[in-house]
Amino acid sequence: MVDIIKGVEEAKRRVAGLLERNERVILGIVGAPGAGKSTLAQILAESFANGVPAEYTSSGKAIEGEDFSAWVPMDGYHLAGVELRRLGRLDRKGAIDTFDARGYRSLLFRILDGEDGVIYAPMFERDLEQPLAGAIPVFPWTRLVVTEGNYLLDGTDAWKGVRAAMSEVWYVDVDDDLRRERLIERHIQFGKEPDYARQWVMNVDEVNAKRIAEHKDQADAFVEVETLDL
Repeated sequence: MVDIIKGVEEAKRRVAGLLERNERVILGIVGAPGAGKSTLAQILAESFANGVPAEYTSSGKAIEGEDFSAWVPMDGYHLAGVELRRLGRLDRKGAIDTFDARGYRSLLFRILDGEDGVIYAPMFERDLEQPLAGAIPVFPWTRLVVTEGNYLLDGTDAWKGVRAAMSEVWYVDVDDDLRRERLIERHIQFGKEPDYARQWVMNVDEVNAKRIAEHKDQADAFVEVETLDL
């Protein structure tokens, strides 16, 4: 039976429990486009940036540490626009075959294996709509890595090894109408015309959302977004 996480505080306590049991935690957050997974990932990474606050530990004592957490989005492994254009996939950016799955999987296992030195992860710059290499440092002493994206549970082709690198994967669920409207607003914010934004959501993002939802029962927990301040 899949666990239910209600609210930010419960999410933080679950993360703290994982950190008390494991030297390094890679937490995966998955969900359909517009579900709020990036917001939740950012909240958790920032909450544990300097360690685990005392109120979340079983002992009542804080666990302190510099650069204790890192937020590593899967979106950093978007293929660049020039490559999507070459492949003829630019008009459906965000589909499962528009990411470098092997590169993402390799990064997660480098983090899991504790490779010496700083491991650099890419980020996705939304203003440019392009990935940027070497933007996010994961230090040897970083104990919590929060990664989020659409296809963490997909299990096909190169994605099948992704789940094995993560301590837990949480599925962020939300009312579909709310999620779609939020997504349309985001596309408009980043430069799409309203009619085109709605068309993109219904013809591209929703195709991806259905695929993502097919694998949600493989998650360790569902996060009830209605209880989160997203």
